[in-house]
Amino acid sequence: MTNVKFLNRRQFLHLAAGAAALPFSPHVAKAQAYPSRPVRIIVGYPAGGSADLHARLVGQWLTQRLGQQFVVENRPGASGNIATEAVVRSQPDGYTLLLAATADAVNASLYANMSFNFVRDIAPVVGIVRGGTAMVVHPSFPSRTVAEFINYAKANPGRITVATAGNGSPSHLAGELFKMMAGVDLLHVPYRGDAPALTDAIAGQVGVMFSPLTVAAEHVKAGKLRALAVTTEARSEILPGLPTVAETIPGYEASGWAGVGAPKQTPPEIIALLNREIKAALQSPAIKAKYAELGVVILGDTPEGFAKFVSGETEKWAKVLRFAGIKPE
Repeated sequence: MTNVKFLNRRQFLHLAAGAAALPFSPHVAKAQAYPSRPVRIIVGYPAGGSADLHARLVGQWLTQRLGQQFVVENRPGASGNIATEAVVRSQPDGYTLLLAATADAVNASLYANMSFNFVRDIAPVVGIVRGGTAMVVHPSFPSRTVAEFINYAKANPGRITVATAGNGSPSHLAGELFKMMAGVDLLHVPYRGDAPALTDAIAGQVGVMFSPLTVAAEHVKAGKLRALAVTTEARSEILPGLPTVAETIPGYEASGWAGVGAPKQTPPEIIALLNREIKAALQSPAIKAKYAELGVVILGDTPEGFAKFVSGETEKWAKVLRFAGIKPE
């Protein structure tokens, strides 16, 4: 749900370095009127995170295929709202794109007085990926399954702490959705990011954490954490054999996602071109291999499919925000 921002520096450098090896086929759209000059992809997060990686992989592919530079521009701040508003206010000509992420769907309900509406003002182009978290506990915790955890939590209401990366973060939302659907009372302990929360989870200072899947997997395999389940709709190849939360709580699903959007009223032929080319990128062996390493699911849907997906995510997290009474910091 980084907004799928679940990479460590080593993973990012390894994956980004491979972007230069993507297939070069500039002939596909050189005859097209678009693009005739460089295109910006605005990212609401700092360089080096997963949102930045998605933008650079897609941008590299589009640069090679369409014969113009697709330049990534990082504009972090305000949980991605600065970047999103910049795209909303841009000309709808296809030369300013947004790397959209989970936070955009969350912010639509979290912030009451924004000058724009993400669902209304951003035209969906294509979904890129979605990836989940792992529900992890310290090996000494007295539960080995989600069902056992729920029973233990109900027997000890308000006594089990849940560590998160901060108020309104993907890990926080995953935990609140779990509380809402499982009917349990957990004590929220917010940290300033996933790393310090994970440190205390490994030390046994907190009861449970919904940790980025690729990060959690390293510690689970090392025996430092016990994984109870993954929060994605399907099981993950990164932790094979680990059940999903939904196998115990039907309908539960929590994941971060990334996609591409454009200002509303962007010409449909430009959106169709970008959708077609980005879907081709997502099916290329090089990019598929990179995403397999991260354990994320490739989307690659139509603009209409992505619009439906975003609408569903916005409605889901709005319910969770209301349930938990989450307010912006």
